[in-house]
Parts: sequence; C-alpha cells; structure tokens
Amino acid sequence: MNAGGEKNGSSVPDEEWDRFLRESVDGTPDAPKEPSARARIVARRLRDEPAEPTPWRTYTPARPKRRTGWYLAGLVAVFALLLLALAPGQVSGWFTGEADHGPIAMESARPQQPPPSELAQRPTLDEPFKGSPAERWADGTAGITMPAAKATGWMSEAQVARALGRSRDFLAASSLDAGVLRGERPAEAIALINPHQRDVEDFLATAFRAPTAENDPLLLFSRFDTTRTRLVGDVVKTRGRITYREGGKGAVQVSTDVTYVYPVTRAAAGSDEIIRTIVRREIVLSWDDPAKVITERDTASLVSYKVDMTNGGCDDHTGGYLIPEFGAGQGSARPSDAPEVDPYDRSMSMTDLLRASPDGECVTASRS
Repeated sequence: MNAGGEKNGSSVPDEEWDRFLRESVDGTPDAPKEPSARARIVARRLRDEPAEPTPWRTYTPARPKRRTGWYLAGLVAVFALLLLALAPGQVSGWFTGEADHGPIAMESARPQQPPPSELAQRPTLDEPFKGSPAERWADGTAGITMPAAKATGWMSEAQVARALGRSRDFLAASSLDAGVLRGERPAEAIALINPHQRDVEDFLATAFRAPTAENDPLLLFSRFDTTRTRLVGDVVKTRGRITYREGGKGAVQVSTDVTYVYPVTRAAAGSDEIIRTIVRREIVLSWDDPAKVITERDTASLVSYKVDMTNGGCDDHTGGYLIPEFGAGQGSARPSDAPEVDPYDRSMSMTDLLRASPDGECVTASRS
C-alpha cells in the first residue's frame, strides 16, 4: 500500500475511507461499548421528554423542617375531635394503647395520596419514630418491595433474581450500612458499580476528595458527621419499591424509589432533642449484557439518580454530610415564601417533587 491509500494498484473509495475512520474512533458496530451515565440519561431524556432539558444528575438541596407551632396543634385538635365524633372506639384506643400501630402493607405501586397526619407526639430516645408515618414502616431492607423475577432481556429468571438482589444490596450498602452512616467510605456499594463508567468514576473520586453541590456523595450515599450528629438506635425506617424492565441492548434496567427515615440527635452526651432526617432517592441501574457493554461480573452501570432531603442541611456546603438543624436553627436558611412539601408523600413522583423546589431552592417540610 502506498501513501495514497492504494492496495494492489486500486484506490480506496471515499465512503470506505470515511467508514474506516469512524470505526477507528467508535469501534466496530458489534464491539462492546463502555457505558456512560451521562450518555444514558441524555438518551432517555431525548426519547421520553424531548421538550424538557434536564441535567443527567438531578439534585435538590436539603429541605428543613418547618416549625409550625400552635397552628399545627390547632389543626391536630380539630382533627382529633372530628375523629372522636366519627369513630370514638378508635380514638379511645389511642389513649388505652389498643389502637392498631402494627406495620402497614408493603408498597406495591405508587400510592394515590400521602399518608394521613399523625397525632402530634414528641419522639423519644426509646421511640424515635413516634408521631410520624414512619412509625408503622418496616425496618431496613424489609421496607423495600421486591418484584417477582422473570426472564428479561439477556438474563434468565435466575439471573434477574440475582440482579434484583444485588440492586437491593446496593441500596443497603449505600443508605443503611452503619459504617457508611457514620461517614465511612461506602466501599461495598461502590464495588457494585461498573468500574468502566469513566464519568461515574470521576464523580466518585471528586465527591469524596472535594465534595461540591454537583459532586456530592449525598447524591448516592447517606452519611452523617459524627462530631455533630449521632443516630438514635440502630433502626432506619424505609418505604419504597424496586421495579425492572428491558433496557437498551437487552439490558435489565432496575429502577429503585425508596424513602429512608433517620432519627438523629446532637452528638454531645446527654442530648435528647430528636429530629428525623428524611432522604428519598430514585436510582436507576442497568445490568448490561457483557457481550455488548464493557462491564464486570455482578456490577451495574449507573443510569441516573435523583435525591430529595429533609432536615439534612439547607445549603450546598455540607461537606458531603447530612447536617440536621436542631432547635432554633431549623428553617433559618429557608426563604419565608418557600413552598411546602410533605417528605412522606410518595404519591408524588420524584420529578414533580423536585419541581416543587424552583431553581434548587430550599423548601419547607410540612412535617418530619
């Protein structure tokens, strides 16, 4: 072959030369591709929401609890009197201890309405979920509804079951692990993420080295600064579900939508003021066909993630930790005209929930 691209006396057509250059850069059509969370979320956005440009990583700053004072107490009193008139037996059970406070049914689909208001009761060290809907939620992974596995995409039924289990393992390792909650590096969770996603690897490296609002560990992991805050007890209440479908290139795409409730108090010894930090995350993972996407065994590619936080610190400078506000500090960083959102309301999609906070501003939580 000479310098002009000829072989055996014949020149290479322009269209063949162009195809050769494209494949040299992109790889051959059948070669496994390196997954990219940015490319994946952009592709989904263009397909599902072509008129709404949203970032591939969606983040809303923390939402502080609103101190509603006597206004809320008055509403509770009116509500209690109404119930006393309509269902005196049930109301009397609240005072005799005979009312049903057992766990509620698992969440099989998005609820149609938020959970009912609870009687105003102050949480205690022994009962940190008292006075909140989470009191009847399940503990840890028991509150996450798992679907039945069936053969999907490139996976058999058994493989789908394993992928679902590993997806739940990721949620446990990222948002329930005791060490991670104390601020340790979430090594087990990171080990479940496809290491060939260069943009995700860069995000993780930056998030733990020099966290910012855009590169914040809290987007994926729950972490508290133990010099300021300590968890009350060893139970985290959860409610949510996992679903799946066939994704691109025959992958099994797993969607998770879970709300976590963390009761916390000040780190100082003897502190007994308890508040609850509430985090809802929607994380989508893709279990890719290794014949089509560069991946490692038992790892998933990160497709997208969204997070909404209440009582976790209402600014962009929390240093990668949830920073609850106690006492008079609650709501101090919130604009006076901020909209109000119920952090326990799972009838609202994450997209709509994040839209309730315009331009990423803090909003008011109606309860904690």
